[in-house]
Amino acid sequence: MIWYYIDESVTDGERRKGPYNIDEIRDFVKNGTIKEETLVWHSGMESWTHWKDTEESKEVPLSEEEQIKAALEAIIAEHNKGKHYAGFLIRGIAYLVDNIILSAIGLLILMTMSKTQLIDLNAIGEAMNAYVNNPTSDEALMNVLNFPGMHVFLIIWGVLQAAYYVIFTAIKAATPGKMLVHVHVESAAGEKISWIESAIRFIASLFTQCTLAFYGLGYLIVMIDPKRRALHDFVAHTRVVYNKKNK
Repeated sequence: MIWYYIDESVTDGERRKGPYNIDEIRDFVKNGTIKEETLVWHSGMESWTHWKDTEESKEVPLSEEEQIKAALEAIIAEHNKGKHYAGFLIRGIAYLVDNIILSAIGLLILMTMSKTQLIDLNAIGEAMNAYVNNPTSDEALMNVLNFPGMHVFLIIWGVLQAAYYVIFTAIKAATPGKMLVHVHVESAAGEKISWIESAIRFIASLFTQCTLAFYGLGYLIVMIDPKRRALHDFVAHTRVVYNKKNK
């Protein structure tokens, strides 16, 4: 769009100056050549009008420094929108922490059962040593599993693990282990997962654990999947991502 303005300082001769583009007009405004009362005109106007009455005068252009700052802020904002997926190592650390917590709780349960004479820890220790010395022996394994009170412990232990993972994931979107390393679980759509989704994810994780018999393939796929998903994440349509401001 071509602009012209009236130079009031000219007393003799052509006072109309132009043509100019809008950037040049704004430069004239900045250096004081064009003032609020200066008459301006462009091809879209019916008649000459004061600069202060034009739409363009109300648009405050950004300085070069402000433009750079705005561009950088836009880039940073766009970058922060991206998801930073938790990889194999960080998830392994979270899993280890959770298992340490659960093992400590399991030990307390065993000690409580021992005090109430529901289970004999010394005898279980001997049976476990026999199994460790001969892990391929079905008889040694059955001796451990069929030990008096062991079935009760395994039921309590299983319920406790399920409650631990399902409740923490549904309410906090993360177990204590995940909280420690600043990651959380979310749906494939990036939303907080529901109780049902949390339960499905836990059940699916049991199948992932079964893949340990096949070199842990259910876990190892985290290393090659672009979104760092394990087998149970694929089943439950979830993913583990870093919390905001953490990478």
